[in-house]
Amino acid sequence: MIGVGTGPGDPELLTVKAVKALERADVLAYFAKEGRRGNGRAIVDGLVKPGIVELPLYYPVTTEIDKDRDDYKSSITGFYDASARAVAEHLEAGRTVAVLSEGDPLFYGSYMHLHVRLAGRFSADVIPGITAMSGCWSLAGVPIVQGDDVLSVLPGTMAEAELGRRLADTEAAVIMKVGRNLPKIRRALEAAGRLEQALYVERGTMTNSAMTRLAEKGDDEAPYFSLVLVPGWKDKP
Repeated sequence: MIGVGTGPGDPELLTVKAVKALERADVLAYFAKEGRRGNGRAIVDGLVKPGIVELPLYYPVTTEIDKDRDDYKSSITGFYDASARAVAEHLEAGRTVAVLSEGDPLFYGSYMHLHVRLAGRFSADVIPGITAMSGCWSLAGVPIVQGDDVLSVLPGTMAEAELGRRLADTEAAVIMKVGRNLPKIRRALEAAGRLEQALYVERGTMTNSAMTRLAEKGDDEAPYFSLVLVPGWKDKP
């Protein structure tokens, strides 16, 4: 099994090692919402060899149910168990399975749910990928940390008060999982006195990417592939 980091969106940001893994894989597995191909699969579209077996793994739920509800937890746990069994069938048959993961496989990636279930039974390699946050601050041309700066990576799904507390206690921050959490994120940034510094980046490195200062963004609409950057390095020239 190979966890393949596909990077933040631009196919040219795939590593040479990731491309070689796709060339030698017998099976291509990827996570997606029902009825869609998934961003990871779209990134490698021009690199998939003819005849490869594709194994889409469709989430039973995404944002329809709150992540803290018991029915969500049981549904998603059962899904990852079933996905691991589907991948294991191919591995037991001696096939090499490449599992696509947007960004980096072990950084908020769904691949890790397969890794913890299967790496003890099968050979498992992980090919790191450029993260969404790295792609976004490079696109924006914004130095994020320098010297003794501390960088905090925060999920926008966390409680508003806790998000505000952590924003007030760090030099720089990346807020992931924005989407419908943007109004809460905006309030937390304002409470921490960091709103004026914050940059909103949407679909970083993709063909339809966009960015603006969050304080100047006129609405609270945000797609799944968006994040907020709060740069550090206060004494930069």
